[in-house]
Parts: sequence; C-alpha cells; structure tokens
Amino acid sequence: MTIELIQNICQQLKGVTEDIKWDNHLCFNVGGKMFLVTAPDSTPATASFKVPDDIFEEVAAKEGFSPAAYLARYKWVYVDNINRLNAKEWEKYIKQSYNLVFAKLPAKVRKELSLAT
Repeated sequence: MTIELIQNICQQLKGVTEDIKWDNHLCFNVGGKMFLVTAPDSTPATASFKVPDDIFEEVAAKEGFSPAAYLARYKWVYVDNINRLNAKEWEKYIKQSYNLVFAKLPAKVRKELSLAT
C-alpha cells in the first residue's frame, strides 16, 4: 500500500480536501473536518482514522493498531504501518471514517457537499 493509493481512494469521495498539518502530516478532510491523518514521511508510513464506537476496542487491539494519541476519546485508531491493511480494507476504513465525520457536520454543510459536483 502506498500513500498515493490511499490518496486516490480519498479523492473519489465527495467534497474531500487535503492539507498539511503539524509540519508533515497529510490530512484528508470533509467539510473542514479531518477523517484521515497520514504521516507519509515516516518510515514506515503511518495513519490514523475514525471508527464506529462499537468496533473501536476491536480495531485498536489488532496487531500494529492502537488508540490514536489525542484522538482516542473520539474513537480514532492509529496504525503503525499502512501496509498492515490491503487496498480493500483501506477503502472500507476510509469510507467508514469519512461517513462518520460527514454525519456530524452541520446540516447546511452536508447539503452543500451533497450538491457539489
């Protein structure tokens, strides 16, 4: 898995923007809110994303996963190597995180993003 493949998955979702935070983290956002944080310059590359409350403990307990620093209370998990997941798994977790964040956006923002082409 590469950051570029993860980036391609994210770019297929409606209203996604990218920015760099904390000097070297490539972040993917919807409606101005992060749904995926990557560290492409780390070796190996790492990432963090939001998961549903009911599977947080299960996902965080997998080998190479842990509760994400500073974001665990919001049910974010950290993966120490992006290669721990294959493309299909990344697509699942990215879409899931995107949908969780999208659902919490104000109704006006959700509507604007839904109308965007």
